[in-house]
Amino acid sequence: MTAVIPRSRVRITVDQFHRMGEAGILPPGDRIELLDGEMINMAPIGSRHADTVNRLAAALLRIAGDAAVVSIQNPVQLSPLDEPQPDLMLLQKKQAGYRDALPTAGDVLLLIEVSDTTPKFDQEEKLPLYARLEIPEVWIVDLVGKQLEIYREPRSGQYRVMLERGPADTMAPQAFPEMLLNLSELLD
Repeated sequence: MTAVIPRSRVRITVDQFHRMGEAGILPPGDRIELLDGEMINMAPIGSRHADTVNRLAAALLRIAGDAAVVSIQNPVQLSPLDEPQPDLMLLQKKQAGYRDALPTAGDVLLLIEVSDTTPKFDQEEKLPLYARLEIPEVWIVDLVGKQLEIYREPRSGQYRVMLERGPADTMAPQAFPEMLLNLSELLD
């Protein structure tokens, strides 16, 4: 009779993840994020994705001005086991900035994922994490479906409000309701 060995996963912490990077275990230039203690290879960035991130960054910089920090494809430490790298974030402005520590969930005003090759992953893996950690607003820019999905009011691990907008619409982040983005610039 053959013994059955149960399959197990080894999860690592954000601190272990950082030490692996510092020790050179993670190849430089690899795009890896940590979700639920597991290292996830990120999809390569194509030209359409990159262009959308650039357009959003420019729009958010215009909207936020000096009132918030626009973070582009940088990590956010959401828990001891979670350090994703969303495409964009609007972060609370801090006197000392973020030089000595990565932003945390409490610093995030708006988190944006641009999705062309990973819509299912963004919706089924990342979105529940963001809701569980009470990120107040998440946008998923669906480049294939040409729509913006807006998620607000996280409660009990899910978002209570989900809105969809298309290229003919405008949208403003909750943190800056007076600043409208013309979505035709992003979705056409």
